[in-house]
Amino acid sequence: MRLLSCAVYLMLCCMTFGQVSVQDVEGSGNVLPVVLWHGMGDTCCFPFSLGAIKKLIEAHTNGTYVRSLEIGGNIVLDYESGFFIHPNKQVDYVCKQLARDEKLTNGYNAIGFSQGGQFLRALAQRCPTPPMRTLISLGGQHQGIFGLPKCPTLKVKSCEYISKLLNYAAYEDRVQEGLVQSTYWHDPLHENTYRLKSSFLADINNELYINERYSENLNKLKKLVLVKFLNDTIVQPKESQWFEFFEPGQDQHILPLNQSKVYKNLGLDLMNERKRLQFLSVEGDHLAISTAWFLEHLVPLLLEVH
Repeated sequence: MRLLSCAVYLMLCCMTFGQVSVQDVEGSGNVLPVVLWHGMGDTCCFPFSLGAIKKLIEAHTNGTYVRSLEIGGNIVLDYESGFFIHPNKQVDYVCKQLARDEKLTNGYNAIGFSQGGQFLRALAQRCPTPPMRTLISLGGQHQGIFGLPKCPTLKVKSCEYISKLLNYAAYEDRVQEGLVQSTYWHDPLHENTYRLKSSFLADINNELYINERYSENLNKLKKLVLVKFLNDTIVQPKESQWFEFFEPGQDQHILPLNQSKVYKNLGLDLMNERKRLQFLSVEGDHLAISTAWFLEHLVPLLLEVH
C-alpha cells in the first residue's frame, strides 16, 4: 500500500528529461493511448503528481493520448476514493467511463501507481472492452498487505485510526465496505478468514472460487509488468509487488510465486510460459523512481507495437 508522496513526483517532474522518443523504437508506429490510475492519498491531476507524469509521457511519445483517471467526477471525490470508495465500485465506474472514450476503442496501455496497480488488474480481468494491452504495476500489492508501517501523507491520528482498523477489524463488514485498504488486507495467520471475508482481493486472485473469465481476460494482456521497490518501507511484504506473499500460517517466510495457488489459479503460469510476465526491480523506497529510470525502463514498453 502506498500514500503517494509529493516528493517522489517532484523528483519525476523536475529532473532533466532523457532522450527516449518514438523514433528510438524501431517500427513503433502509432503509440497506444495510456491510462493512469493513482494510488492512495493522491488524485488524477495534481501538477506535482500524476499531472507531471501525464506530461512526461506525452512529451516522450509524440503527444499520445494520456488519460489520468478521476474517480467520482471531481477532485475531492477522487482523493477520497483512495480511502473510502470500495474498489469494486471504482472498477465498475472506470469500466463504464473507458467504454465511452472513443480514443481507447483500439486498445490502450495502463500504468497503476501503488494500489492503482491491483485496481487496473481487476479492470483487465473484469472489463476487457476496450482492450488493455500492457499493464505496468508500480508497487502494486497483488497479494495484499499485512502491515501499515507508516503513513507519511496522513495526519498522525488518521494513520493510527486506519492502522487499528486494519489490525483488529479488517474483515468486519462495515470496515470492508468503508475502508479501501481493508479490501486487500491479507492476514496469513488467518487465511480462511481472509478468503471468506475479503471483498475484493480474494475475488480477483481466484482464491475463494475459480472464475475462469479472470484468467482468460488477464491472459489477453500482451504484457504484465510488475515493478518492485527493493527498499520499500511502505508495503509489507514488499514481495507482494511481484505477486509473492507469506506462506500461510506465518508471517516470516515468503512463498515463491510458482509455489502459490494464485500462480496457476489466475493463469500467471501461462503468462510466464508465453513470456508475457515481466519482473522489474528498482532501488529505493515506495514509488521512489527517477525520471531517467522511468524513461529508460517504462516508456519503451509504451512504445511497443501490439
